[in-house]
This record gives sequence, structure tokens and C-alpha cells, in this order.
Amino acid sequence: MHGPTSPGWLLVALCAATGAYCLLRMRSSVEEQRRAAGGEALMGFGMAAMAVPGEAFSPPAWTWPLYAAVFGAAALRALWAARGSPHHLHHLVGSAAMVYMAVAMSASPASPGSPGSHHAHGGTGVPLLTGVLLLYFTGYVLIGGVRLVPAPAAAGPRTVRWGDRPELARACRLSMGIAMVAMLLTL
Repeated sequence: MHGPTSPGWLLVALCAATGAYCLLRMRSSVEEQRRAAGGEALMGFGMAAMAVPGEAFSPPAWTWPLYAAVFGAAALRALWAARGSPHHLHHLVGSAAMVYMAVAMSASPASPGSPGSHHAHGGTGVPLLTGVLLLYFTGYVLIGGVRLVPAPAAAGPRTVRWGDRPELARACRLSMGIAMVAMLLTL
């Protein structure tokens, strides 16, 4: 690695590609899958925007409170949806983590052009909360990686649309979990 710029752009590409695939998943015929994919697309694109290296673009000061408001609303929606599906609890934690990172970024502006000035502020977060979130997302990534191990094939081939492929949805969630760990490590 040659500084934070290259990993930052890789993180942007990973999160944007994940968000794009989640948009594709929104075309599913299963309503619950469409709803979950919408939240995951928002998370992917939000993480991509948050990961843009500071050398390329320094957002105005109002950006971080806007992020906090958008992801705060997403957290409330996930809390409401969690009544019917425990999967939405993960969306709640992810949205809350995005609110936390936005608040941490707005609390400590870095000088423009400094390494990682847009996304790594070094020590701006609450260490205990950052640690808890890191533990959660690290566990999520490890469990998600195990879930990607293929199961024995069912009898007969079946045609599945790209938006309905469960292994791609799991890979999508896994990549966002990895990106979340990377972003939390910078706080």
C-alpha cells in the first residue's frame, strides 16, 4: 500500500459495486428481498461516498449531518422492520454504525490534503463504541464467510435470476461487512 489513497479507491469501488448489485436485487419477485436489497443499496452507496479519499474530494461541512440524518432514518426504518424479520437487526446495527461514523467525522475536521483527511481522522471515535462495532462486524464477516461455503447441490438444475441468487446476496453482505471493518479501523 502506498498511503490511504489506493485503499480508499478500492473501498469505493467495492462498495459501489455492492450497491449496484443490490439495486439489481431490487427487481426480485420476492417483496422482502426487494426491501432488504433497497436498504443494502443505500448502505453500499453511502459507504462508497464516505470512503472517497480526501485528496480527491473534501465534502462541505453540512455533508456529515446529512449523512447522519439519512442513516438515522434508515436505522428507524430497520428498527420498525425488525419486528417481522431478525435480519433487519443487522441493518439497524449497520445504519447506526454509519450514523456514528458520520458524527465522528463531523466532530473532528482534518486538514485538507492530509492522508485520509476525508475518511480517517485517527482517534475521533469513542474507543469503546468503535471496539464493540469492530467486534460485531468482524464476527459478522467471519460467519458470513463460512456461509459462503457451497452446500451440496440440489437435484436438477434450476434457473435463478441474478437478483434472486442467495449466494451473491451473501457475498454482497460480506463485502459490505469487510468494508465496514475497514472504515471503523480508521476511526
